[in-house]
Amino acid sequence: MQYMALIYSDPSLEPAYGTPEFDTMMHGYFALNETLKAAGVYVSGEGLQDIDTATSVRVRSGKVETMDGPFAETKERLGGFFVINVPDLDTALHYAAMIPSAAYGTVEVRPLMDYNS
Repeated sequence: MQYMALIYSDPSLEPAYGTPEFDTMMHGYFALNETLKAAGVYVSGEGLQDIDTATSVRVRSGKVETMDGPFAETKERLGGFFVINVPDLDTALHYAAMIPSAAYGTVEVRPLMDYNS
């Protein structure tokens, strides 16, 4: 089954770009990518550009509305994701706990819909 791990974090708690702490965090992500690939569970994963590049879309009464920025008002922001193919939720949670941002943010794990079964 495929699971998506959505990575949320508060930018004020993240290591600053260009610092040794940031480099350590990124090495953690690179190591995790290799771990997921070596285990044969990696499907995809990407970081997202900052929230100031986001545009939200909704349709109300047949009219399309767009808004700059993310829809949710929260300190934590969605910063990236992994999609993994594992046998069960416990295994998905095992890998999600390896995501470096879990140390200061939140990783939401959700199964992907399978429309073919």
